[in-house]
Amino acid sequence: PQVFAFSGEPDTVLLYYHKSMAKLAERIHDIIADQSAQSPHIRKRVDLRDDIEWARFQDGFPNLFIRNVKDMISREVIFLANFYPADLIFEQLAVLTMLPRYLAKKVTVILPFFPTGTMERVDNEGQIPTAMTLATLLSTVPLGASGPLQLVIYDIHALQERFYFGQTLIPRLETAIPMLINALDRDDEVPRRDLLRIAFPDEGAHKRFHHLFEEHHFQTITCSKVRNGDDRNITIQGKVDLVGLYVVIVDDLVQTGGTLINCVKVIKAAGAESVSAYVTHAVFPNERWRDCQAE
Repeated sequence: PQVFAFSGEPDTVLLYYHKSMAKLAERIHDIIADQSAQSPHIRKRVDLRDDIEWARFQDGFPNLFIRNVKDMISREVIFLANFYPADLIFEQLAVLTMLPRYLAKKVTVILPFFPTGTMERVDNEGQIPTAMTLATLLSTVPLGASGPLQLVIYDIHALQERFYFGQTLIPRLETAIPMLINALDRDDEVPRRDLLRIAFPDEGAHKRFHHLFEEHHFQTITCSKVRNGDDRNITIQGKVDLVGLYVVIVDDLVQTGGTLINCVKVIKAAGAESVSAYVTHAVFPNERWRDCQAE
């Protein structure tokens, strides 16, 4: 919602989207339309544009076309992107490169999931930090009439990845955690605060998110990985009594779910009455969510 919290003179923002994001784009449009009708402070409306043709040539390369392209001249443009799976990236980069060239006044890209975020460093010589690669590609989008493109990403794996982007792009690193906090506060089925604990599966999640929960007076616990030869055992830091408590595990993303499953086992063994989990990006390649379901 912060991305669309417009104010100022009445105007229309054009919302384009990749075809894989059509349902989300429609939902965003409807929510903003309702908010605009109810609040006099939101002066701009969102015009949902289904004007991009996502076709392919016979050789498999994109055959792209933007209808009514002159409509974006001197207008604010938002593009809702999806870079997962990887074969969607090139066609969207091609579109993004042209938006400033078609004289859009301001371009904002909403990329909820930055898919290479976990490959942000080199631990051993020979590794390729593909987070930097993708950031470099996005940074080739030319400047718009009013300045650099703004790129909105939710819960990127490491905040320092903001420095991988070039000077022609401004990354806006947002978090979806306030939505979770609001849901916990509103849901009547959620137990009262003194019976609820927020658990982080590792130190990384604790560093990113603990202050957001502690500001709202949630009590938190942190799990950690302890090496035992080739094995990694999950333990809970400190002396924690979870008997009769309800625990919500929080992280930015889940892939195979292995760490999540092990955390659940440890927390249940500590006496928790119930264990739930929240992740902003539930990737689960190859239907690995079934592993969590089985547990």
